[in-house]
Amino acid sequence: MNEALPDVPEVRVVGLPQLTSGFDLVERLDLPMHLKVHGPLEPMGGEQLAQLAEQISLKGRGGAGFPFHKKLRSVAEQAIRRGTRPVVVVNGSEDEPACRKDTVLINRAPHLILDGALLVAEALGARTLVIGVTRESTERSMEQALAERGLSDRRGSAIRARVQRNPVRMVTGAAASLIRSIDGGPAIPPGRKISASQSGVGGLPTLLSNAETFAQLAIAARIGPDRYRNTGLYDEPGTVMLTVSGAVARPMVIEVPTGVPLRYVLQLAGAPPVPQGVLTGGYHGKWIDAATVDEAIVSRNSLDAVGGSLGAGAILPIRQETCPLGESLQVAKWLAEESAGQCGPCYLGLPAAARGMEDILNGGGPAALEALKQVAKAVKRRGACSHPDGSAMFLESTIKAFTDDLAAHVLGNGCGRPVEGVLPLFEGGRAPTGIPGGGQAEPESGESRQKIFVDWTLCRGHGLCADILPEVFELGADGFPTVAQAPVPRYAEAKAVRAVRRCPALALRLEEDTRSSAPSRNLPVLSQGRGGGRGRRALGSGR
Repeated sequence: MNEALPDVPEVRVVGLPQLTSGFDLVERLDLPMHLKVHGPLEPMGGEQLAQLAEQISLKGRGGAGFPFHKKLRSVAEQAIRRGTRPVVVVNGSEDEPACRKDTVLINRAPHLILDGALLVAEALGARTLVIGVTRESTERSMEQALAERGLSDRRGSAIRARVQRNPVRMVTGAAASLIRSIDGGPAIPPGRKISASQSGVGGLPTLLSNAETFAQLAIAARIGPDRYRNTGLYDEPGTVMLTVSGAVARPMVIEVPTGVPLRYVLQLAGAPPVPQGVLTGGYHGKWIDAATVDEAIVSRNSLDAVGGSLGAGAILPIRQETCPLGESLQVAKWLAEESAGQCGPCYLGLPAAARGMEDILNGGGPAALEALKQVAKAVKRRGACSHPDGSAMFLESTIKAFTDDLAAHVLGNGCGRPVEGVLPLFEGGRAPTGIPGGGQAEPESGESRQKIFVDWTLCRGHGLCADILPEVFELGADGFPTVAQAPVPRYAEAKAVRAVRRCPALALRLEEDTRSSAPSRNLPVLSQGRGGGRGRRALGSGR
């Protein structure tokens, strides 16, 4: 199972629609229909636009929640100080399998997003607009929208606008990844943290925000701050777009005013009356338990207060009959595969964390739990982007939210519940990596079709395998590898060949994994009569 959502699932609205106005009339609002539904939009000065964003408490809707007015003023100040024209970037790279709100907006209301982006560009004096997407449907819809407005990337245009298509990958959605790709590089983080407001596209001050943020700004500019604030909560006015999936009868994208009870949103999608838990904010988000669901309302502050997260706006309940740790393990493996393969906390730590969760499910006991906690702690705030931080937060939340199930696995024989695969994932664990022109980009990370095996009749514990291939091998207290067989990440294939060739005891071999089903698991060493390692399932530090 673990089927990914379609690009445009069912769309619902609670109360009066704002972003989804006109969705009941047509599948896609072209420019004439967009103007009939929303009306014209007058330009605004830079400070006037910043004041509007501040008055409506607009924060980025991509997950981080940074105040938009601060970003707008920062870019303006940098551009004035340096005497340059800034760049405006719309981030429509929604590559998490459980998120579709931005994809829905780009496919069905692209001109609302362009309204907000062009409003910002005019206020800042920007002459370059780039819209980052990763899907064929979003690329087609946005290019059509630019053509309907007569916008292009031709030299001499008042504003040069184009669509940047990148592969579908979790790390592609990072701001630094998108900026790097616009500059002609790969769509992965550059390994250093630089504010886009100071040095973004081409080194210029760049205002980058996600698609929903620009659409919200366009709505507020039309109706004014007072009317905008009439909807939703006082401190978080307006509406939010949510993607609801998981154990629901009707996966959907839904526009709701802030302040709506989370329980009501789940009921609309046909969630279980008493879910075992709800993942809030997506796969870089946090779990909340069934009792907490009744306390939560749809708002960033409310979800934070009860231990959840609004994040990217994904809401995923699971049933009482499902093993929550098993479901989380599937996500943990996917997160590990989504590594850009360029910093240790990500390409070493996240696979180690996934193996740790698997060790717990396999009966690894308290040692496996403690090791998982240590790995999750070790990867935080050490990566080239936020992917390790978000993944660690997800794992730590899983451990905290499902204490009864955790105890059953750590101290007993497991919870006895099946893994149903209700959390959406891309087929085969990874997203399709289509690139413009119909080709397929070779993934830079993830599991290959190769597996490496240890022949225990030959292994003498030299330990060279762990030095050469730390992505796969860790040494236990007895000095021997802790796994008997394991899949090899694509980026480590060359090192795997080197490990096989350099093993003094010739105890390693590589084989093609011909199975086309789910990725193979690291199999723990169940019994080795060396150094008292019988029955041990331990997890190393992931160094």
